[in-house]
Amino acid sequence: MGFHTEYQRYKDFPWDSHFDRISGPDIRRILARDTITPLDYLALLSPAAEEYIEEMARKAHLVTVRQFGYTMTLYTPLYLGDHCVNHCVYCGFQANNRFTRRKLDLEEVDAEAALIAATGLRHILILTGESREMTPVSYLRDCVRILGRYFSSVSIEVYPLEEDEYGELIGAGVDGLTMFQEVYNENAYAGLHPAGPKRNYRYRLDAPERACSAGIRTVNVGALLGLHSWRTEAFFTGLHAAYLQRRYPGVEVSMSPPRMRPQLGGFEAPVKVSDRNLVQYILAFRLFLPRGGITLSTRERAELRDRLVPLGVTKMSAGSCTAVGGRTGGEQATAQFDISDDRSVAQMSRMLYNRGYQPVFKDWTAMG
Repeated sequence: MGFHTEYQRYKDFPWDSHFDRISGPDIRRILARDTITPLDYLALLSPAAEEYIEEMARKAHLVTVRQFGYTMTLYTPLYLGDHCVNHCVYCGFQANNRFTRRKLDLEEVDAEAALIAATGLRHILILTGESREMTPVSYLRDCVRILGRYFSSVSIEVYPLEEDEYGELIGAGVDGLTMFQEVYNENAYAGLHPAGPKRNYRYRLDAPERACSAGIRTVNVGALLGLHSWRTEAFFTGLHAAYLQRRYPGVEVSMSPPRMRPQLGGFEAPVKVSDRNLVQYILAFRLFLPRGGITLSTRERAELRDRLVPLGVTKMSAGSCTAVGGRTGGEQATAQFDISDDRSVAQMSRMLYNRGYQPVFKDWTAMG
């Protein structure tokens, strides 16, 4: 079963003709409801809904404050290694790109952790390329144990694992998983992943559910916007999050809406996703899943991130670096992609305070 069954229900959906039938009165009726259906969510993603973004924003703000208050959780990414065996055409770390690869040794992990922890952050997300040889589960486990001395929450954004492997990392201290499907459309996915283990669409799609079954506390899903139609990708991301929230009510489920950024290799996104498109997606998702988290990374520029604070976002990255060992200033490393917002943790905190929001550095503690 799994989410793929729900995906199949909409795989051949007549998107364009359905959007053509949606009118302004339809959008107003949906906005008047307390709960909305998947097709209502799709309507809020439609071209017709663009004229109602202000109304959507007002309601999304009220829903967010009711569920999360005036708070914003802050976190930062830590890249452990950039070795990768995949050939994803859009990624700076893909195997075809020529640059000096590296991974942090455990002493370097400790040094990076100490620098990050000194900023006050207690939530961290660790990332690697996909190479079980260079960054095996045993290495990830050892890194997590080090990071557990500095952080109350350690999340992973690594290659898909088996359920027992997720269980092993959870036992070591991992409490969160980010797993982007990248592209939900199966045909587009095949063309963008010509070789490597990531070509296995279903294995990646089912990874969040394996982590939920293993006992993970939080799961974050998403599609990389710009690789395919943003409206359909946003729809499937919302469906996926709703499925996980319904199937695993004890898991905190969230989504991220990352847009393509410049990267080594120079891949050009085939679909343009405007700021207005991104805002519409965030608002529609908030109204569809009031309890769902929304994470916004430093892919987006500072001014836009500031404006999105009251519109549904619940978690933001700060003091980000997308290169391995980029904080301690060791060997020169290649970034996975260019960031847009390079503000420090202190600067992000000041921005939030100025807007009447409380930056949250720690929102839970593992019992053990």
